[in-house]
Amino acid sequence: MKLLVTCAAVVIALGMQTEVGRAAEKPPVRKLRHVVCVKFKDGVSKAQSDRIIVAFAALPSKIPQIREFEFGANNSPEGLNKGFTHCFILTFDTEKDRDAYLPHASHQEFVKIIKPVLDEVLVIDYWQETKSSSP
Repeated sequence: MKLLVTCAAVVIALGMQTEVGRAAEKPPVRKLRHVVCVKFKDGVSKAQSDRIIVAFAALPSKIPQIREFEFGANNSPEGLNKGFTHCFILTFDTEKDRDAYLPHASHQEFVKIIKPVLDEVLVIDYWQETKSSSP
């Protein structure tokens, strides 16, 4: 009987620790992602596209609402990129921050730089959703 009571106490204590641990965990931080995929015009040189990348990558130092910035060139073997060669992802804390970025003078200057060499652009904004693999 004593062993049964001890085992039950351990199970209850472990369960309480798990619940306390879960309560102490912070909820996941949601991030607003601004995804920009670009297709350059035919004949745009690597040097020209590199200048665009450098100009885009400079925006976080000029626009404080940008929390994160990442980019990369397409390397998918699937062939489904429809000519889009580069992807840029900007992260904002709020829609208000994103909305401040769009008309910001530094962003508008960048748009003037990229527009002449741009064939197409695809922009998608979304709130990051994450699913936990644990129950």
